[in-house]
Amino acid sequence: MSFMKNNIDKIGQILEYLDKYDLYPDSRIICGGADPEVIIDNKKVLMFSSNNYLGLATNSFVVDAAIEAIRKFGVGSDGSRLLSGNLSIHRELEERIAKFKGGEDAIVWPTGYSANIGTISALTNYPNLIFGVGQDKNIIISDELNHASIIDGCRMSRQKIVVYKHRDVVDLEKILKKYKKKRKLVITDGVFSMDGDIAPLDKISILCKKYNALLMIDEAHSTGMLGKTGEGTPEYFNLKPVKDIDIVMGTFSKALASTGGFVVGSRDLIRYLKIASRSYIFSTAMTPAASASVIAALDLITKDPSIRQNMWDNVEYMRKNIQKIGYNTLDSSTQIIPILIGSDEKAIQFSRSLFNRGIFGPCVRWPAVSKGMARIRFTIMSTHTKEHIDYLIKSCLEIGKELNII
Repeated sequence: MSFMKNNIDKIGQILEYLDKYDLYPDSRIICGGADPEVIIDNKKVLMFSSNNYLGLATNSFVVDAAIEAIRKFGVGSDGSRLLSGNLSIHRELEERIAKFKGGEDAIVWPTGYSANIGTISALTNYPNLIFGVGQDKNIIISDELNHASIIDGCRMSRQKIVVYKHRDVVDLEKILKKYKKKRKLVITDGVFSMDGDIAPLDKISILCKKYNALLMIDEAHSTGMLGKTGEGTPEYFNLKPVKDIDIVMGTFSKALASTGGFVVGSRDLIRYLKIASRSYIFSTAMTPAASASVIAALDLITKDPSIRQNMWDNVEYMRKNIQKIGYNTLDSSTQIIPILIGSDEKAIQFSRSLFNRGIFGPCVRWPAVSKGMARIRFTIMSTHTKEHIDYLIKSCLEIGKELNII
């Protein structure tokens, strides 16, 4: 009993510290869909923090597809894929995302997080059909700024984890050379969620072939965005799944405006994951509505490239003008545009000042980013207007001067 009480007391002390220094994150209530203008805490504001990059979450074609799926299948899938939840619409989605990504086959999970932890664990743990017997011989090599779901998947694998410097292929090669005789899995995000920069996938792919390492890429923020057709980071670098990248993972919760995660790869890889990924085996399948909405979103971005082009026009306009007034946007070259603030306290003040001006732009601070690297993480949507962006830039200029940041 005293052990439990001591732990509860510790929780209380942590919360007391956060409240004392005003560090507990603001939790605001959003009413309505992910549009450029939303109601938050009963106030109309401009949304600059949504992952709905292409504005498809409220698109009538996508919404109608979801409604039709509910009418046909109901609201839930009512079971895991290996039991009663293996619906025809799930298989249709797998075939569609495999075709879109250019792989042989695909598998889907109810979330991107479960896709990452389930895939990484399955590739490096029992039943160890890919790496072979002897778990101590497996090395996972991970970019230092990889997403939390990758980090957690690596930890859950119970394998040796080696972290390489962010996007540093020289450091990566040193590690690959050091573990030349080991079985290796290299993992990187395609687009990094906090900095908005792109992994040098072309160089990483060459190194993985040279040192006989499996390569896994997380396409959460790349799918629907990068490349000539929006296929993602591989297309951006003219690479192909299976041939150049062994495991292409991603989510449906960003540009494709729904929920769920996927892996595209060889037929053998997909067959293996269906019997080895615990988060696939023991999770209820994606909802029919989510599956149908992704299929509709893929239809739209395939048929109408202007949706993506409008988003990229907005991105370039925003980045150019926010840099012009003196902000550091790090190495962002995508729809994720951070502005570096530095201290947690100033980042919190900045975010609240934005909200007071009718803009939703939450701050990102430790432990999501390193100490001293707190930032406002803006995301740009295809459906933002120039007027929306101009008002954001004007507000950032005013707040930056008030807080002595620029």
